[in-house]
Amino acid sequence: MTVDREDFGRLLRDRGLKVTRQRMQVLEAVASRPEEHLTAEEIYEIVKLGCPEIGLATVYRTIQLLNELHLIDRINFDDGFVRYEMGSVQDHEKHHHHHLICMKCGKVISFRDDLLEELEARITADTGFLVVDHEVKLYGYCIECGGDLIEEKRE
Repeated sequence: MTVDREDFGRLLRDRGLKVTRQRMQVLEAVASRPEEHLTAEEIYEIVKLGCPEIGLATVYRTIQLLNELHLIDRINFDDGFVRYEMGSVQDHEKHHHHHLICMKCGKVISFRDDLLEELEARITADTGFLVVDHEVKLYGYCIECGGDLIEEKRE
């Protein structure tokens, strides 16, 4: 995934913020690993390769800013780490992004589908509450860890 530098610069300037090399590097680090869910320390290690003078505190501040701008999303997989991934350009894309978490090896698989649209519509009709987002985390076993279990379930 590539980052549109002009759009990013415009977004920062519109909010009265400076466009810095460090901010661009952090955003590009997350964008360079679209299927991964990176910790702040992992982002720091990636950014340090192209920007060795950057400090961990700068990375943390930049991550916080990018999260506030909805350019990256903060995720918690209940493993003791806060992780980050690219945010979506359009809200409906984010709305359809979910995670499968292997309870044995910790592997995280992203999937895009929205199985809850009917439920959300029913909630709105029944309660007047408008659901604008949700997060689905399904826990189980990946094919490598639960192959035997998967075969048993199919039979």
